[in-house]
Amino acid sequence: MMRLGVLLFSLLLTSVTHAGVYSTVAADSKNTAEPSQSVESSSQSGKLRSPQATVKQFINAMSKVTTGERDSLSLAVETLDLSAVSQLIRDERGEETARLLFTILQLSDIPNIDDIPAETLKTSYVLLRSDEGNIVLKANEQKNWLFSSKTVDNVPDIFQALTDNHTIDTNGDSAVSLPASVQLRSQMPAFLKHGFILEYWQWLGLFFIIVLGSIADKVLAWVLKFNVGRWQKNHPSFETLDSTVLRPLGLMAMALIWWSGLNMLGLPDTALLILLVAVKLLVSLSGIWSAFRVVDIFDALWTNKALRTSNKFDDLLVPMISKSLKVFVVVIGIVFAADNLNIDVTSLLAGLGLGGLAFALAAKDLLGNFFGSVTVLLDRPFSIGDWVVIGDIEGMVEEVGFRSTRVRTFYNSLVTMPNSILTTTKIDNMGARRYRRMKSMLAVTYDTPPERIEAFCEGIRKIIQMHPYMRKDMYQVYFNEYGAASLDILVYVFWATPDWNTELRERHRFLLDILRLARQLEIEFAYPTQTLYLKRGDVSSPSAQAFKPGMSQQDAFSRGQQEAEAIVSQTLGDEIPGPVEFPR
Repeated sequence: MMRLGVLLFSLLLTSVTHAGVYSTVAADSKNTAEPSQSVESSSQSGKLRSPQATVKQFINAMSKVTTGERDSLSLAVETLDLSAVSQLIRDERGEETARLLFTILQLSDIPNIDDIPAETLKTSYVLLRSDEGNIVLKANEQKNWLFSSKTVDNVPDIFQALTDNHTIDTNGDSAVSLPASVQLRSQMPAFLKHGFILEYWQWLGLFFIIVLGSIADKVLAWVLKFNVGRWQKNHPSFETLDSTVLRPLGLMAMALIWWSGLNMLGLPDTALLILLVAVKLLVSLSGIWSAFRVVDIFDALWTNKALRTSNKFDDLLVPMISKSLKVFVVVIGIVFAADNLNIDVTSLLAGLGLGGLAFALAAKDLLGNFFGSVTVLLDRPFSIGDWVVIGDIEGMVEEVGFRSTRVRTFYNSLVTMPNSILTTTKIDNMGARRYRRMKSMLAVTYDTPPERIEAFCEGIRKIIQMHPYMRKDMYQVYFNEYGAASLDILVYVFWATPDWNTELRERHRFLLDILRLARQLEIEFAYPTQTLYLKRGDVSSPSAQAFKPGMSQQDAFSRGQQEAEAIVSQTLGDEIPGPVEFPR
C-alpha cells in the first residue's frame, strides 16, 4: 500500500506540472513506415480517401509524436471514428486511443503499407484480426476512411492482450509515450486489477486523488487567509475585505488536481463522463469566482486611492471599471467552460456575428444606456455625490452603472433612471457651483429716515465682509426701488460653501444678523399694506418749515459699522466654523 501511495503521488505531481511520465514500447513489427513529409489535415486535404492513406497518415503522425512533435497527435486522432464517444470526453479518449493503437500496430503483424489497398470499392478493410476484436477501417458518408468506432472500443482490450505477451522496452527507436493510466496499471499487483465496476487500483486512486485535492484546498486556503491578514495590517486599503477573499483559489487547486488525476486512471467512458464533466464545471466556476475576488481586491485598492484624491472623476470611474472587469470575467469563463466541455465555441461566436444586427436592433435600449454611461465618463456632467437636477428629478448622485444611474432625492427615496436619458435631457449640476447665490429684497417702511437706510445698508456690507464663507469680491447692497408699500433694499450675495448643508447654516446666520442689525438701528420691515387718504373740501397746504440738517453720511457710516461689528462679534466671535458634519 505504501508503494501504491508513493507511485500515485509521484504520477499526480508530474501530471499537474505537465512534465509527463512516459514509458516506451519497442517495435516488433517491420511494417512501420518511415515518417514522411508533413501530413495535412484530412478534413481540408481529403487524404483519407483510401485505407492506405489513412494508415500512412496515422503512422507518420504518431512517428512524429515519438520525436516530441506533440502537435502531430491531432492528425492521428483525425483518423479515428469517435462519433460513438461522448463529445465531452472525446479529446481525452482520442489521444489515449491513438497512443494505444500505435503501440498495437508496432507489436502486431500488420500488412506492409504498400500492401494495403490504395483504391477499393469495399466499404471496410480489416487491418488486424485478434481474439479480442479486429482493427477495421471503414468509409464514412464523406468517403473518408477511418478506424471504425467499434475498433476504438476494442483498442484497450487488444492492447492489454498484446502487452501481456510482450516485454516493454524503454530503449526502442520507434518509441511512443503511453497514457499514464497504462503505466500505472502495469505497476499494480495482479490482485488489484480486479474489482466491481472499477478495478481495485482505480478505486484506491480515486480515494487518493480526492484526499490529495482536499488537503491542497485546505492548505492553500489557510496560507492565503494568513497572507491576506498580513496584507490588511500593512495596507489600510484591504481593511474592508474579508480575510477569506481568496478562498476560491483553494477550490480551483483542488479541482485541477482532481482533473489531472482522473485522466491518469483510465476510467470507463461512463464513469469518466460523469466525473470529468463535474470536475470541469467545478474548475470553471471556481475560476470565475476566483477572478471575481481578485477584481474585488483591486477595486478596494483603487477605491482607497480615489478617495485620497480631490478629483471626483475617479470616484465615478472605479466602480465602472470593476463592473466591466466582472462582465469580462464572466464572458471569458463561459468561453473557457464551453471549450473544456468540447462545445464548438467558434461556430457559436460565428452565429452571434451573423445575428449581430438583429441583436443590436432588439437591444437598442441597452445600447442607448451603454452610450449614456460612456457620455457620463467622457463629458463628466456630474460626479458621485453631486446635487443634480435631471428633468423632474432632483437629488444626490449615488451610483453610475452601465445601464442606469441612481439618484437619492431629498425625500430620501432612490430614483433609478436609464442612462439613455442623460444623452437627451438637460442636466443641471448644482454641486458644480463655485458659489451659491442669494438675491433678496428687504422691504422697510416708508417712514424710515434716509440716514438709517444708509446705516442699515453699510451695516449689511460689514456683515458680509466679516462672515467667513461669503464672497468678498462680489456683493451688492443698495436701496434699489420704491415699492407699492415699502422702500426696497437689494441684497445680492454669494457663499463659497462646499455643500448645501453648510450653505443653509450660513444663510441662516446671515439673515439673523441682518434682523439683529435692523433692531439695533430701529429699522422696521414693511407689511404689504395699502393706505387710503380721504380729502374733504378745500384744505390749505401746510406752511413750509425751515430746513434742519441731519446726520452726515460719514457719521451714518461710522455708526452702521460700529453696530455691525458689535453684532457680529457677539454672534460669531473669532472662530471660523467648519462645514456641517452629521454624527454617525
